[in-house]
Amino acid sequence: MLFVSAKVSHLSFLPQGKVEAKKRVLAMVAQMDKEGFGNCTNLYECQAACPKGITVDYIAKMNREYLMATATYAEKVYGKD
Repeated sequence: MLFVSAKVSHLSFLPQGKVEAKKRVLAMVAQMDKEGFGNCTNLYECQAACPKGITVDYIAKMNREYLMATATYAEKVYGKD
């Protein structure tokens, strides 16, 4: 989850990434779930074990991006009312 959240956060900071940000975060989280990537608990073991030193702050950023995407973009993608 840390690596996916770091990539989602990285791309969301780039001006070119703004256009597809909502679609991308929905797709990346869906693929992450499909592949069975694990979650990081509130004890942050994943941060301590991460060889790249990625912090859980990126998970918070990804969660914000995902929440905004599901609230606004999911209607267009999934036809939700």
